[in-house]
Amino acid sequence: MAVGSRPLVPSRLAPGGLGHGTRRTPTSVIGSYVALTKPRIIELLLITTVPTMVLAQRGWPATSLVAVTLLGGALSAGGANAVNMYVDRDIDALMQRTQERPLVTGAIAPRNALVFALALEVVAFAVLWAGANLLSAVLALSAAAFYIGVYTLWLKRTSRQNIVIGGAAGAVPVLVGWTAVQDSLAWAPVVLFVVMFLWTPPHFWALAVKYADDYRAADVPMLPSVVPLPQAVRQMVWYTVALVIATLVLVPVADLGWIYGVAAAVLGALFLAGTIALERRPTPAASMRLFGFSITYVTLLFAAMTVDVFVGR
Repeated sequence: MAVGSRPLVPSRLAPGGLGHGTRRTPTSVIGSYVALTKPRIIELLLITTVPTMVLAQRGWPATSLVAVTLLGGALSAGGANAVNMYVDRDIDALMQRTQERPLVTGAIAPRNALVFALALEVVAFAVLWAGANLLSAVLALSAAAFYIGVYTLWLKRTSRQNIVIGGAAGAVPVLVGWTAVQDSLAWAPVVLFVVMFLWTPPHFWALAVKYADDYRAADVPMLPSVVPLPQAVRQMVWYTVALVIATLVLVPVADLGWIYGVAAAVLGALFLAGTIALERRPTPAASMRLFGFSITYVTLLFAAMTVDVFVGR
């Protein structure tokens, strides 16, 4: 399927691209541009960045470096998310979950959204290069390019493995955080990258179970919408098993102590129990509970890593 082959839903748009009855105010326009960046996703990505910087420093890095890295990472992720909305505005109009996005309602013109997105990427690269180092800037830009080129433009509409492969972009912030401090890579950030890579499928597929009909309507082959639900949940279980193993491998690789080790084991057991429970009773309500816990899981896991660095030595 060619990108952009589906027309926008005309009933939602007025001539000139503005939604019927839309009152444009400076606050609403700013809010629409902020919405383009998908701030909730950015927040989740940054949750993993600061603890990784603490691990790389074996203590608290310079606050200015943390601020620059968070700013650059947020701008880069926001730009990639905005391009994603630009490309996917046709299918967003077909899915109930995404019909209020700015490019569907007409709050922002597509061309303006694209210019805004590209400007964010340029600024993000400059901020990270000037405030951290070239390696972290290149990694952040490569994550954005991968998310746009591999996931959004290619795999999302063509492969049931779209979020598995494309989700690798969401694992790059740990590499950016580490290199901002060390200006080089090591095995510890590589393992953290694997952790986030393995976390993404059970996290996102839990949400996709709830919205499987949306993905079918938009002809997007997200796994829970194209295979029987028990089969999709079984894959979630196996990814969760691999995830738990990877989190425990980090203990010797990153020289972490008992605080992180116990937290990884307990949180991993809870996550695995949740996916197994979903396999036994795969309902939308259960999938959303698992989705919510998956966010809590990664937040507490990285918080435990941070505490371990400061206390567990």
